[in-house]
Amino acid sequence: MADHNDPNSVNSIFSDIDVSAADVYDMFGYPSDAGDEEKVVLALTFASVPEAGVFDPDMLYRLLVNPHARSVRPTGEEWSLGALTRYFDAVKDRYLGQNAAAEIRVTVDAAGTATVKFRDFPGGTFTTQVPTDEVTTIRTPSGQEITAYLGGRDDAFFNDLPGFFRSINYAPQFFHVPHARKDLRELPIPKTLLELEGNTLFNYNPEIPDHGRGVKLDLPPGPYTWEGDSFAKDADGNYRFVYSGKDAQAGRNVNAIILEVPLSFLTSRPEQERIVNVWGESWVRKASSKIETIPDDPLWTENPVALLRRRGLDDELQRYKLVDTVGQPFADAGLSEREDNRQLGANNFWLATVFVRRLAHLGWGFGPSVTALGLASAFDHDNAPVSVHRTYASAATAFPRGRKVIFQQMRMPDDSWNKHKLDIPLRRPFEIFIPNVCAIDMDTTGTWPFGRRLEDQVATRFLSLFLDMGAPLGDTGYSVETLNQQSLWDGAPISPKTPPNPIANDTPFLPQFPYLAEPW
Repeated sequence: MADHNDPNSVNSIFSDIDVSAADVYDMFGYPSDAGDEEKVVLALTFASVPEAGVFDPDMLYRLLVNPHARSVRPTGEEWSLGALTRYFDAVKDRYLGQNAAAEIRVTVDAAGTATVKFRDFPGGTFTTQVPTDEVTTIRTPSGQEITAYLGGRDDAFFNDLPGFFRSINYAPQFFHVPHARKDLRELPIPKTLLELEGNTLFNYNPEIPDHGRGVKLDLPPGPYTWEGDSFAKDADGNYRFVYSGKDAQAGRNVNAIILEVPLSFLTSRPEQERIVNVWGESWVRKASSKIETIPDDPLWTENPVALLRRRGLDDELQRYKLVDTVGQPFADAGLSEREDNRQLGANNFWLATVFVRRLAHLGWGFGPSVTALGLASAFDHDNAPVSVHRTYASAATAFPRGRKVIFQQMRMPDDSWNKHKLDIPLRRPFEIFIPNVCAIDMDTTGTWPFGRRLEDQVATRFLSLFLDMGAPLGDTGYSVETLNQQSLWDGAPISPKTPPNPIANDTPFLPQFPYLAEPW
């Protein structure tokens, strides 16, 4: 998933947690294809509670925007843990405390009228009101026009969510597990893309075909470990894919804040500041007594940036508490493990060592799976013949294993993303996930990881992190789209022969604003 069911306090996968309007889902951002003026499309989606097109009046949503020029990163000769740390130190001042970010703040009253506040933009600071479920035009003090839609839409995220949870042996997707049972979330069974021989808790069971797809069982007695030594194979000698390629979000709705904004409103230097960083947040009114597992006044010393964040709250935000953030797909839901106190948005620098350890943990599961399929893995798993469950207490110990995963260039399938044919370096995982923002490169099409377009299959592209982008493969080599290619799976010893996730949304996107399809 991108950010659905995150953080844990609003994770409705748990048997005792309801779906919440505070659960932000996806942050989309890319250069607009419409008109001659440079514009940016921004779309924040979240749970449609109480229903599609009807917003929870106890919620406040924020879109924080920080344009800047391209950063200078470490040279290729110094891909070390020290270089990684120095890079984060060099760029974190741009975000720390969020003082440098302008913001769009949205609340909706019980009558369905939205109050939209634009704060600290070069194009002006102002407040306006707009109706929900309508396309409207907002005129700024500087005379520019912003196209807006706040309302219900079809969920634009298309993925095999149960397949992802099967790959990490995530019990709450398949069994009745309450929020308090932290020990029964990701069970100590190796992560894997291929079913493990004898993993009866999570392997596909044809007698219960919908297990994990709406059907949950009582968790049987433990132990909740795996003692096997091989991947499972069928009678034809094929591996069994943990993914089905089916869209678990088909037929589901979201509520959304969708804006098409002139670049010149966001920055006074649009010719120089070509990267538009954006991230979203959800806040819930303290007086509503909702989401009580997140305290109204949390322990602000539990991470290095929280005290600065608290000092920066204005009178309005003091009446709310932060619940969820979303920027880069999987930075929160996958790498931050959905922890409540890791909802930091662009200020996630203190999680760098956490991510190094987490990527190594995932690598021991996904790396051997990739190798078993005859593909080149970027993770150093010592040629393990099967996935391994291994955790790390130290980033220094984990780093050598995942060094290539962290630093390798994420190759694109062709050069169509670079629409002006400029000298734009390929992005690397360390700069994709920290800071946790959707970094929109205005000189590209904005396809991931140069932004995020609606049609991007980011779930499968995320898995490509574990492919060795420098290894040979056919005529073109590896890229972020390799695992999306049906021809690869047609020739692989695997069943079913499908890409991990669907290659298109359940409903086609619209060619015109608001771009997301009508709600079901």
